[in-house]
Amino acid sequence: MARTKSVQKRIRQAEKARKRNRHFKTLMKNKVKKFMAIEDKEKAKEAISETVSVVDKMVTKGIIHKNKAAREKSKLARHLRNLS
Repeated sequence: MARTKSVQKRIRQAEKARKRNRHFKTLMKNKVKKFMAIEDKEKAKEAISETVSVVDKMVTKGIIHKNKAAREKSKLARHLRNLS
């Protein structure tokens, strides 16, 4: 299969973007998991703003869809609400 220079460049760019997106997605997932592991309500109140901020940044970067971000934030709020 013939690959022109432009196709080769697109392949390089796609790989670079895939790695970048994967890094940010992993970062977000780790923040959410860390938050969900918190059992103390006071600590959770402090940590929720930082976690929500990370989720919102992923939307602005185009890493995740805005509806997925809404689901994640809802999940975080529900966890905070259910803490005793």
